[in-house]
Amino acid sequence: MPTHKMQNLRTLVLAFWLALTAACSKAEKEAEPVVSVQVVQVKQGEIEKVISSEAVLFPLQQAAITPKISAPVKRFYVNRGTHVKAGELLATLEDRDLAASEAENKGALSQAEAVYANATASGLPEEFRKAELDVEATRQGYEAEQKLYDSRQTLFEQGALPRKDLDQARVSLTQARSQYEIAQQHWNALQAGGKEQELKSATGQLESARGKYLGSKAQLSYSEIRSPINGVITERALYAGEMAAAGTPLLVVMGTSSVIAKAHVPQTDAALLKVGDAAEMTVLGSEEKIPGRITVISPATDPNSTTIEIWALAANPKNRLRPGTTVQLLVTAQKIENTLVIPATAVLNQPDGSVAVLVVKSDHAKLRPVKLGIQNSDEVQINSGLQAGEQVVVTGGYGLPDNTRVKVESPAGPEKTDSGKTPSD
Repeated sequence: MPTHKMQNLRTLVLAFWLALTAACSKAEKEAEPVVSVQVVQVKQGEIEKVISSEAVLFPLQQAAITPKISAPVKRFYVNRGTHVKAGELLATLEDRDLAASEAENKGALSQAEAVYANATASGLPEEFRKAELDVEATRQGYEAEQKLYDSRQTLFEQGALPRKDLDQARVSLTQARSQYEIAQQHWNALQAGGKEQELKSATGQLESARGKYLGSKAQLSYSEIRSPINGVITERALYAGEMAAAGTPLLVVMGTSSVIAKAHVPQTDAALLKVGDAAEMTVLGSEEKIPGRITVISPATDPNSTTIEIWALAANPKNRLRPGTTVQLLVTAQKIENTLVIPATAVLNQPDGSVAVLVVKSDHAKLRPVKLGIQNSDEVQINSGLQAGEQVVVTGGYGLPDNTRVKVESPAGPEKTDSGKTPSD
């Protein structure tokens, strides 16, 4: 066969093989599956760690008022729902016997005061008066003799007085001292044996009478039931005329100007909280958010649930929050700015316990491990593994193999920019 014919044949075979290979490659490429997904861009922004828990409302103050005496109820001045102030009279008990006892003891006190006044009056018995005058006279004589002796002692030392005059002054001083000491001892004896006992008796009678009077006065005051706090009457156990028993609650007053929401949260969440953190309460079935603040974080763990109890205080000026109501308590535990944030639906849990996301590049979704920071119900913080602007799959990525070819679909709603506006705005 001529050489040029052989070359033409080889060229035709090569062209046929190249065409066949291209056709097979195109067929294989067309056979590769394509999955529709929705993506979002990794954004730089802020994220908050919000702790959410159900809580029960309690009044800020509550007083169960119990009588200190047993007596029939004479009159009630309040009903359930009545707003009262601290010190306001709520009810009175029968007190005629107590009033009579108080009057009797008041008279006994007046009598004891009169006896005490007589015992301490200026007019002392004659013997006491004479002893007192003797003490005063001998004291003055003793002081005069002491001055005379001191003067003669000085003159004697200067040679201006003979010694016999100094000796005479010493004898007179000794006699005056003895007379003063005897008078003082006599006065002390009288005091110890007479006047002191009289005063003690009068003082004891007065104190006893005063104590009985104060006791009866206190018993009479117990017949008046007053509110210890500002609040609302929530319980009234009896009717007028029924017997009120000492130690049994008669009325309950709740101070509802503020309420406390008590909730239990996991220990890991409680570790992020501190007293003074801002909180919000929402009543189930209502969208109104009521501001509050954390006032108590229990230092102990509940042994039954291994959770930590926290209290949040909220003002309740219009009494819209009722004690005993269940509310949703939200507390912002952390807030981080200028960090990478993606939707929580983009995070995929791996069999080995790690987490990853599907990053879309060149129409393929590639699995990439990431490390997460704080997270809430909608978003998570990315500590490592992604860069701002990259696209991650948020819908259609569950169970998707690595490096799958994907087709990006537009989200159902208008996509918003970082400023909160749609591209058409």
